[in-house]
Order: sequence, then structure tokens, then C-alpha cells
Amino acid sequence: MKRFVIVALVLVFVCGVSLASDPALGFWISVDERTGLPTAGWEIYLVGNTLHGRILSVVGEPQDVKAFNCRDSYRGFPLQGRVSEMTVVGTPWMFGLTQDRAGVWSGGNIINPDDGNMYRCRIVFHPQDGNRYRVDTLQVRGEIGLGIGRNQFWRRSTREAASALR
Repeated sequence: MKRFVIVALVLVFVCGVSLASDPALGFWISVDERTGLPTAGWEIYLVGNTLHGRILSVVGEPQDVKAFNCRDSYRGFPLQGRVSEMTVVGTPWMFGLTQDRAGVWSGGNIINPDDGNMYRCRIVFHPQDGNRYRVDTLQVRGEIGLGIGRNQFWRRSTREAASALR
């Protein structure tokens, strides 16, 4: 019994360390795939064992703009209240992703606060390699089903830079 407890504690510690150091966690700047320009600053963080992401700042909008194009509620949304009355900044628009392996998360959702559409979400971390990825990059894929969707490639950032976009 003592051996079982020790093994269980070691497994909990190892799992906790691997989740805490996942390369997808941290601060990111989303980039418009057509123009290459920044659109928003994000924080990607854990709630228990699920990955969530909230917008810290948006480009070209007041920072207190409401998500008025959103529905009042969404299945699995992590906050109580009417989503259509929440501000774009500070709301967890990405939620419920579970880890497939280090840097790869899926099974959750992402909501586009501009139009209110919710998509299945998968993210993949790509480390800077000097070739295709000049900086640490987060590939964010939103899908409506049957593999139909689009990718965005977000750039690693700092809290200060992700919070300062206007």
C-alpha cells in the first residue's frame, strides 16, 4: 500500500509539472492571416486540466467594447451570465481544450466575438526553428466540422505587449 501511494504521488507530480510547463501556455498575439497585422493580445492558461484563453487587448476597438454579436449563452461556456453583454477584453473565448501531448491541445471551443460563431478548437505549438517559424508560434485552428475550418498563426509575446495593443 505504501508503495502504491508513493507511485501515485510521483505520477501526480510528473503530470502537474508537464502541464505547468506546456509551451502553449503564456502570452500570444493573434495575427490576421490575410494582412499579417496583429488583431489581439491573448493569455493562454490552465483551469484545472483544461486550457483556456482570454483576450487581453484588441486592435482598433475600445478596450471595453461588448461582444454584442454573440448569443446569450453557449454550451460549455466557462462563465455565468449573458455572453452578449460581456466585454471582448477579459472574457475566455477559448475554453475546454484538453492536452493530447506537450504543446498540442484539442476538444475544446473558441468563439469569435466579432460574429458570435463558436468553433471546435485545436492548437499546436511550433517552436522557433529559424526556417518556417522565425518565432515561437501557436497554430490555432477553428473548425465547423468535417475538417472544414481555418488556421491562424499566433506569435509568442509578453504580458506587457499582449496587453498593450490598441
